[in-house]
Amino acid sequence: MFVLLKLLLYFFRPLIWIVAVFVYALLTELAKRKQLAFRAGVGLLLFFTNPFIIEKLLHAYETPPVQLAPSQKFNAGILLGGLVSYSPADRTGYFNNASDRFIQTALLYKQGHINNIIVAAGNGYLTKNDFSEAAFIKEQLVKLGIPAEKIYTDGASRNTLQNAQNAKQIADANKITGPYLLISSAMHLPRAVLVFRKAGINASLYPCDFLSRGSGNNFLDDFLVPSPLALSRWENLIKELVGILTYKLTGSA
Repeated sequence: MFVLLKLLLYFFRPLIWIVAVFVYALLTELAKRKQLAFRAGVGLLLFFTNPFIIEKLLHAYETPPVQLAPSQKFNAGILLGGLVSYSPADRTGYFNNASDRFIQTALLYKQGHINNIIVAAGNGYLTKNDFSEAAFIKEQLVKLGIPAEKIYTDGASRNTLQNAQNAKQIADANKITGPYLLISSAMHLPRAVLVFRKAGINASLYPCDFLSRGSGNNFLDDFLVPSPLALSRWENLIKELVGILTYKLTGSA
């Protein structure tokens, strides 16, 4: 199921749809169909590269920012993976553009909001390798002065569903009771919270790594000029929506 879903997600990429329409326009011999397909391809390209449209959709979808009161404390912060990329060339990991998850988790611990950290981050790659994102993250947290005994890792999970199940097992095995704080990207949390609640972890949400905040400063770039970044964000949003639908259909959430 893991491999199948990974492969199916390639067909939910808007760029694939756009290319397919243009290829059809090139291959069809009927002039009317060729013209209609070409117009459809241009229309899809303009729609999915428009930064204003995806900005508004993301703003409505993402979990809104949370401001914790100084007195708010949680027994454990659950950090979800996906913030580290693996390089086969030098067999090591590097923080990627979701690294705000790591930064916020470290700050939450340093500020006294969380007493323990559960790193739910296995290996989500289709190809097998020995890299453990959870171990890498723990190593970096320890370098920041966070005690190793305060950090619990799940290096076996391959997706968000397994993150939730394994985090629950870690919490139960180590008698780490709530309250819990679930830390992840603002776009990821609406899907993640469904499976965590199903697994028995009713956590408060702490969104970070926002994609829909801070735009609107440049009218041309943020509203009019086609952007390849908009395509990427459409892909991310569709992935989350497909994930939620899959959880609902399979009874995982």
